[in-house]
Amino acid sequence: MKDREKTLLASIGTIARLGLVALAVIGGGGLALKLNGGSPSEEAKRIPPALHDVAATSGTQALVLAGGCFWGVQGAFQHVAGVVSATAGYAGGSAATATYEMTETGQTAHAEAVEIVFDPTQITYGQLLQIFFSVVHDPTQVDQQGPDVGKQYRSAIFPLNDEQAKVASDYIAQLGQEGAFSRPIATSTEVGKTFYRAEAYHQDYVYNNPSQPYVYAYEQPKIEALKRLFPAQYRERPALVAEQAG
Repeated sequence: MKDREKTLLASIGTIARLGLVALAVIGGGGLALKLNGGSPSEEAKRIPPALHDVAATSGTQALVLAGGCFWGVQGAFQHVAGVVSATAGYAGGSAATATYEMTETGQTAHAEAVEIVFDPTQITYGQLLQIFFSVVHDPTQVDQQGPDVGKQYRSAIFPLNDEQAKVASDYIAQLGQEGAFSRPIATSTEVGKTFYRAEAYHQDYVYNNPSQPYVYAYEQPKIEALKRLFPAQYRERPALVAEQAG
C-alpha cells in the first residue's frame, strides 16, 4: 500500500478505534474499505512457547519473518533484547522484483519481510517465534494485516536451514493442536527463499516517524504489546539500522 494511502487509512482507523463506523474511498480507483464489521482479528496475547528450539551456537543466528507491513515487524523486533539488527526487505520472489513499487503490486511472490539477527545466548529462535505469533501480527489473517491487503502482506516464515524449518512447522502444528487462536493459523513456511534488503527510506521507519498516523494507529501498539506481555524481553532503546551502518 502506498504511503499516502496508509496515512489516510490510519486517520480513518483512529476514528474507527473510537467505535465509529467509517468507510474510506482511496484514490481514483474507488477502492473502498469498511473498517468496522470486516474480518475479525486476534487480540495480542502471550501464547505458549515452542516445545523445542533451534540449538544454541556460538556467534549470531538469523531468521526471516513476514507479518504485514514491514515497518511494524521491524519496529517491534528492534525492541527485543538480544536482537542485534532487524532489517526491512523482501522475501519469496526474485532479485529482479525486490523493490517496493513492484512488491506492492502483489504479483511478485514477495512478502514484505524482516531479517532478524540475534544473539542466541540472550534470546532463541523459538522465543522470537513466540513473540512473532503473540504480538507482532495476527497469524490467522490470510493475505492481510489490518488495512493492508494482498499476498505481499501474508504471514510467513522463511527458514534459513532445515532445523529452523522443523522448529517452525512443529510450532505452528503445536499452536493449532493447543487451540492457541480462535481461527486456523494462516502462516506459511517457505523454504529456500532469499532475503533482499529494502530501500533506505523504509529502514527504522517506526522510530523515525512515531507520529505518522498509520504508525500511531497500527504499528506502535505492537511495541506496546511487546512491553506489556514480554517485559523480560523488552528493551527501551531499539536496535536501529542507521546505527548498525555506523
